[in-house]
Amino acid sequence: MKIKAAILRQSGLPAPFRDSKPLSIETIDLDPPGAQEVLIQIKAAGLCHSDLVAIDGERPKPMPIVLGHETMGVVAEVGPGVTAFEVGDHVIPSFVASCGKCNMCRTGRPSLCEPASVANAQGTLMGGHIRLHQNGQKIFHHSGVAAFAEYAVMSECSLVKIDPSIPAQHAALLGCAVMTGAGAVTNTADISVGDTVAVIGVGGVGLSAIMAAAAAGASQVIAIDLSEAKLDTARKFGATHGFLASSPDIEADLKSLTDGGVHIAIESAGAPKALELAFGLTRVGGKTIAAGLPNPSRQISISHFILGAQERSLKGSYMGSCIPARDIPKFLTMYQQGALPIDRLAGDELSLNELNEAFDMMMQGNTLRSVLVP
Repeated sequence: MKIKAAILRQSGLPAPFRDSKPLSIETIDLDPPGAQEVLIQIKAAGLCHSDLVAIDGERPKPMPIVLGHETMGVVAEVGPGVTAFEVGDHVIPSFVASCGKCNMCRTGRPSLCEPASVANAQGTLMGGHIRLHQNGQKIFHHSGVAAFAEYAVMSECSLVKIDPSIPAQHAALLGCAVMTGAGAVTNTADISVGDTVAVIGVGGVGLSAIMAAAAAGASQVIAIDLSEAKLDTARKFGATHGFLASSPDIEADLKSLTDGGVHIAIESAGAPKALELAFGLTRVGGKTIAAGLPNPSRQISISHFILGAQERSLKGSYMGSCIPARDIPKFLTMYQQGALPIDRLAGDELSLNELNEAFDMMMQGNTLRSVLVP
């Protein structure tokens, strides 16, 4: 079938993207779903920093590629062998599919699924399949999702069925921002009632972490960012305090506020200095969680002595350490009960033709979670 999609053919083009237009809206061919694959009509797709770092070249991707990995859609067709889904189902895909057979999946860590990780790095679906083409040229799938399009073919093992009454522009945010941020709090950090929590970087992931920490009973939820405007926004999402990351006294001030540092510090900025700050703000015996994803070459420097002598823990959190089939329904239930106000996270709705300008706004830090409605 013919579909319209946003294609990235060259990364590293200069901002403003309104002028350089790294994303071109083109008509391309989408093959029907193969075995264990499903055709999805995209209803909404959130714009994520992980899309931006593909555009600016911070994290290179195979190209040409259809970006977009945070989405919600409706099943339009099922391929051979698909039994868990049928036409009309509302679904959220995980940007890491789960084969259910590899060591990571079998031990309850599907966010690290081995064959899915290989497929994502290569820009293919599970099994190495590519269903996007144009004039005989292959076009790659971002994270097995490729949601900046009217339709997408995905592996059935990446999909989670959801309540059809949930608005698409809210449900889509579960696909990355909420899973990553809320999951980092509830799964990776394993928060306890009364813990103090700092979140460094309050974009979509950071705001989701703040909402989840407040819902989990944190006694203090401290937002840290380079933007005063973002700190004001964070307070509306449940942050009890806000600190500018650029303040020279931030460590002393925060440790005074929290009697020695926070129990849990979550870095969601994707910057080494942010992770080093998170570690510095954590108390003796505390946990530092790395949820941001910088360029793979970036390094951090922390004290080996402090890590050992103070029994600190430094943990990575990919996709919020989530089991999507368990956690997406859980987070949606919290949303429906008012404990996780995901709807506040959804910002402007836009069309495919407005994507380049929307990523300009993201770079300026002036938006919440912009949502594409193809």
